[in-house]
Amino acid sequence: MRFASWISAGVTKAGVVGDHGLHAFDPGVSVLDVVRSGLPTALRLGEQTLHRPAEPLERARLLPPLQPPSVRDFVAFEEHVEGVVRSVGGSDGTAVVPEEWYQAPTFYFTNPYALIGAEDDVAVPPGCSLLDFELEVAAVLGVSGSSLSVPQAREAIFGYTVMNDWSARDLQRREMRVNLGPAKGKDFATTLGPWLVTADEFEDRTDSEGFLNLKMQVWVNDELVGEDLLANMGWPFAELVAYASRGSQVRAGDVLGSGTSGNGGCLAELWGRRGAQEPAPLKPGDLVRMSVEGIGTIANRVVPGISLPPIAPARPRPRNRR
Repeated sequence: MRFASWISAGVTKAGVVGDHGLHAFDPGVSVLDVVRSGLPTALRLGEQTLHRPAEPLERARLLPPLQPPSVRDFVAFEEHVEGVVRSVGGSDGTAVVPEEWYQAPTFYFTNPYALIGAEDDVAVPPGCSLLDFELEVAAVLGVSGSSLSVPQAREAIFGYTVMNDWSARDLQRREMRVNLGPAKGKDFATTLGPWLVTADEFEDRTDSEGFLNLKMQVWVNDELVGEDLLANMGWPFAELVAYASRGSQVRAGDVLGSGTSGNGGCLAELWGRRGAQEPAPLKPGDLVRMSVEGIGTIANRVVPGISLPPIAPARPRPRNRR
C-alpha cells in the first residue's frame, strides 16, 4: 500500500496511491493519523479508500508523505563514510573510517519543518557554494516505544520512503570543526517522497538478516552519478530503530534515514575518492533525480537562494568577572 499527501486545486489532501491516481481520505485525516493507527488498521483503511474516485496524479503537487514528530538521519553505509572522510582529510589514502563508526550506529537530528515534496524546488542556502545531494531511504515508525529489542523494532516499522538529505558542504565543514553538528549545513531542505510504501510490500526483498535488497540510483541532469544496494548498509533498519530507542523514546511517525548510500550516493564521496570536485557542486538549474526500487522516484530542481548579510563573528572573550 502507498500512502501520500498532496495539494490539488489549492486543497491539501491525504490518501492512497492506486493504479488510476490518488484516492483521498475523508477531509482532516492525515497520513500521520493513519500511521499512528498501526499498520493493520492502515491497510484496511487503504483498501476501503481505493474504492473512492481517483484524481490524476499529474494534477497534484506531492507533499512529503507525512509531517513526522522527529527526523533522525543515520550514517550506515561504510563506503560513504570512507569517501567523505577522504574529502575532508585528504585523498592520499591515509584517511580511514573512524573506529567509532563500527562500534554503534551514529545519527543526528535534522529539522522536520524543512521537509519538501518529491518535485519541489530546492533553494541554495545562504552562503553556500558547495551544494550536494544525499541518496537515502527512510523508515517510518508505526508504533511508539522505548529501549525496543531488535525484533520489536522490526515490527515497529510502518513503511519506507525515498529521502534526499541535501547538504551545504562548506557550511557543514565549518561548523563540524567545532565538534558539533551538522546544523545549518543540513537545515534548509530534506526531500521525502514520493509516497510512503508499507513494510509488507518488501517481505520478499528482505534477507535473513533483515537487509532490504533494493536498487538505489541518482542522476544529475540525466547523467547517472551513483548507484548502490540498500542491503549494503552496515546495520539493517531494525538495528537502527532499536538503537534510536535505546534508553530513549521513539514515536509513531518518526522518520529514520539510512544515511547516504555508497558508490556515488553523494558528490562529497566522489570528491574524496577522486581528489577533485568532480562532478562539480550543484548549481541553480541542476535537476537531481533519485529512484529506489519498489518505492519510487523523486526529482528536485536547484534554484537560486536568497542573499543575507554576513554572520557576525564572536566578540573577544571578556576578562572582567564582575
